[in-house]
Amino acid sequence: MNATLAGIAAALLYTVASAMLGRQLLRREKPRAPVIQALGGLALPLHLISIHAQIYQPTGLDLGLFHISSLVGWLIAALAIGMSLYKPIISITVAAFPLAILGLTLSLFAPSTYTPGNLSPGAESHILLSILAYSVLTIAAAQALLVAVQDRQLRTHKRGLMHALPPLQTMESLLFSLIWTGFSLLSLAILSGFLTLDDLFAQHLVHKTLLTLAAWVVFATLLTGRYLLGWRGSTAIRFTLWGFGLLLLGFYGSKLVLELILQRGA
Repeated sequence: MNATLAGIAAALLYTVASAMLGRQLLRREKPRAPVIQALGGLALPLHLISIHAQIYQPTGLDLGLFHISSLVGWLIAALAIGMSLYKPIISITVAAFPLAILGLTLSLFAPSTYTPGNLSPGAESHILLSILAYSVLTIAAAQALLVAVQDRQLRTHKRGLMHALPPLQTMESLLFSLIWTGFSLLSLAILSGFLTLDDLFAQHLVHKTLLTLAAWVVFATLLTGRYLLGWRGSTAIRFTLWGFGLLLLGFYGSKLVLELILQRGA
């Protein structure tokens, strides 16, 4: 199947699922999880066909900003669907699917200045762990926003999204499960980077390294505070969003500057 057509078909399926879920939430109807899951499930393999054709080039791996964004979008969508299969949180896809659409659309139609090349197994492992960590923590940030909305509606006695979400305690428990998973992957990514890459503090990597380490400290502080002091609610939400914001700047900031501003292909 043509990779471009597969990508367009995947984007359309994500769009239909997002529009359907958004309409149900606005009407305060119970979301039809099986239909949303089925549409997303059909989109995932088509999206993967597009990603594979874009990243695997004859001259090596093309890990440009937009292709990485598409891969992250696929992982986020897959995680959201997988989570919804064992928890009643299909509403998380209202954030996950648009992110997948954005990454996929940029990868299909935005020009890239990245120069594909071969990487060592250690570098590939570091990149894979980094992408997985970022994807899980993106879902955690979206979950934190849902918890914030739910907490606010409970305090103001408004229904809003309440009909579509599990109890607040369940939502917070899932949030910390995601943070623990993402933090573990981030720790492994940082460790693998120090072990396998020549110089993480080289000029073109120093900002990414420092921001990633700062994000790691924020998440470590949050998890320590949760264990020792029982942090939850607004404190957990703020730390999650701060950590994610630092990670977002570190993950995309250097690539954005190098590829789009300086137009360097590495």
